[in-house]
Amino acid sequence: MNPSVVQAEPRPQGVRTGSHVAAVAMFVVLLASYSINAMDRQIFPLLAADVRRELGFGLAGTGLLSTIFTLGMAVAGIPTSMLLARVSRRTASSIGIAIFSIGTMLTAGAHGFADMLLYRAATGIGEAMQLTVIIAIGASYFARYRSTAIGAVNFSFGIGAIVGPVTGSALLAVHHDWRFPMLVFGALGFAAIALIFATVRPWFSEAQTVEKHVAHLAAATTMWNRNTVLLTLMSLAGGLIIYGYLGMYPTFLREQLHYTPAMTGRVMSAYGIGVFASIAGGWIGDRMSARKVLCVSFVIAAVLGYGLFHAAQSIVAQAALSFAWGLVVSGVIYVNLAGYQVRSVSSHLNNAASGVFVSSLYGSAAIAGYTIGWLASHAGWSVAGITQITLAACIGAALSLGLQPSKMAAASLPARDAASK
Repeated sequence: MNPSVVQAEPRPQGVRTGSHVAAVAMFVVLLASYSINAMDRQIFPLLAADVRRELGFGLAGTGLLSTIFTLGMAVAGIPTSMLLARVSRRTASSIGIAIFSIGTMLTAGAHGFADMLLYRAATGIGEAMQLTVIIAIGASYFARYRSTAIGAVNFSFGIGAIVGPVTGSALLAVHHDWRFPMLVFGALGFAAIALIFATVRPWFSEAQTVEKHVAHLAAATTMWNRNTVLLTLMSLAGGLIIYGYLGMYPTFLREQLHYTPAMTGRVMSAYGIGVFASIAGGWIGDRMSARKVLCVSFVIAAVLGYGLFHAAQSIVAQAALSFAWGLVVSGVIYVNLAGYQVRSVSSHLNNAASGVFVSSLYGSAAIAGYTIGWLASHAGWSVAGITQITLAACIGAALSLGLQPSKMAAASLPARDAASK
């Protein structure tokens, strides 16, 4: 029998029932650990100009360094979902944080392009493990509000996106060495591991969903279905859009618009504030048609992409556009691509669905920084933004029209507790 399937039968003796308050508190601990990832994701692009100047990297190569971690995420997403059949989610998440933290600290000691590329890719393997696990936990325990729970994951990214650039630029101003912020953020990961083992209990982290019969019939019982295929293609487009921005937008601000590190940090923090809409974006996704939510959001993303790389010049305009970008692209598109991917299949495939989402979105994201950097080098930033951001968003909007919301899982019963481990 598939070990990930939990039968709807009486709860075994010795199974502990936890309160929803305790469950939310433990979820907050997991989300806080994910915020540390977000800090590093935002700090490296901020430091990329300093790294490029010291080590002599080209623009396209710097873009690749900024987004190569997504290759590690793409490679590790599906294997992590398979690993979860053999180890607990809590253990898999902690292993991922350790890999991520070690890779971040090793980046500070890199001597050239090749070894730095390796370390940055390794951080992605760790993040994929952590993200896949947190999505699976949120979708399983908070089954009535899957997209909202995933929105909370992205909300925690928003916190890190605000804290990372501001803290990183402050650390850089104090020590004038791009390596120091990397070491600080890497060390924080090990503190997070200790906190997770001290506070997160198996009855929460290993919970499985027992579905209503109707909800079970609505969703596909195999990963090979129309909605999953379309959402996977949209995730590929989403990876180019999201990480084209995250990977090279700070470099665009510093080298094209000549912003200082402090100015760039403020603009990127505005993006992080927009990401705070993720919980609301997930709530909308739980209640509205997947076709409408994603189509409208992708169209708005196309317009915002044009404004970011072509129309806006002032710091106020860039901050406003970055805020809107965080709200729409990260707060709605990212959250609901993950949420609808999970809702497209029966709950015993939650781990697999979250793994497919991570691998597909971050698979294209792995080359997003390189491609937009290459386009900017050969045709200018305006052409790069229109080609990679606006065009890819239009493709995502077109694909969303083929979704079948009626064949996605409806609201489920609350998650049941897994046997204590």
